[in-house]
Amino acid sequence: MWLELQIFGFRALWSPYYLLFVLALCLAYYLITIRFRHKFGIKDKPTGKQQFYFFTGMLLLYAVKGSPIDLLTHIMLTAHMIQLAIYFLIFPILMIKGIPSWVWEKVINIPIIRPVFKLLTKPLISLLLFNTLFSIYHIPDVFDFTKASPIAHSTISTVILIAAFIVWFPILTPIKERDTISPLLKIAYIFANGVLITPACVLIIFSDVPLYAAYSQDGAWIQALALCVPNDVLQGIAVSISGPEMFSPMGTLEDQQLGGIIMKLMQEITYGVVLAKIFFSWFNRESLKVDPIPEPNHNM
Repeated sequence: MWLELQIFGFRALWSPYYLLFVLALCLAYYLITIRFRHKFGIKDKPTGKQQFYFFTGMLLLYAVKGSPIDLLTHIMLTAHMIQLAIYFLIFPILMIKGIPSWVWEKVINIPIIRPVFKLLTKPLISLLLFNTLFSIYHIPDVFDFTKASPIAHSTISTVILIAAFIVWFPILTPIKERDTISPLLKIAYIFANGVLITPACVLIIFSDVPLYAAYSQDGAWIQALALCVPNDVLQGIAVSISGPEMFSPMGTLEDQQLGGIIMKLMQEITYGVVLAKIFFSWFNRESLKVDPIPEPNHNM
């Protein structure tokens, strides 16, 4: 498959402009949180763990949005679902954990952002916001429209990404004053999140026909490819490529079903890891509250 993908050219495979964007984010992180942190009245630089989270997140961001994986997302729904799972579930966690709390405080306390953020991070609202947007995005007509328009694709992806940050913030907030939800409610929150995302996955897994024209109709597929393949390259090869099946080892329906399964599995694994971390942190905290067994009195 790799040799076949070479037909799309270097820019489509490696997105050099997106690489520059990711490197600019890394540079901004270094300058703000390390090099010039004193200008913000901050003494301590990010911990090693925070830096690991942030730069791992940047690496994953480029991997799913700038590397050949991004091109594959317009050929196979399986690759698209892997991209979404990392982009909407894992990447926000790494950013929330990797960016120091003082940066989040400054951003959240911007007057125009503060009231909106306070409203949207209410647990019920954040749950419904992300999962509703995610489900609507996977309605076939909406999905195909998104794949056919660069502006719609960028706008909708960005809106859902913001909602993904919002849905994680109530339970993973790095700001102590905002960590007001009890561990038991956090566990319930994660379970609810898993339930609400299920309908979109079920629609994809159990459908007995291909749902998305962007992966099954030649004209719609070429439009979707235009999101990442330069026009001059696409015009030059459009006649010689017959459809996504030319590059995929699976049929359209099998690819669709596997994509839904992978999305659900990656979601369950991610939620399971977060749930386990919350549970064991809570368990350890509670165990410290238990009075130690008194020492026996040998004088008696």
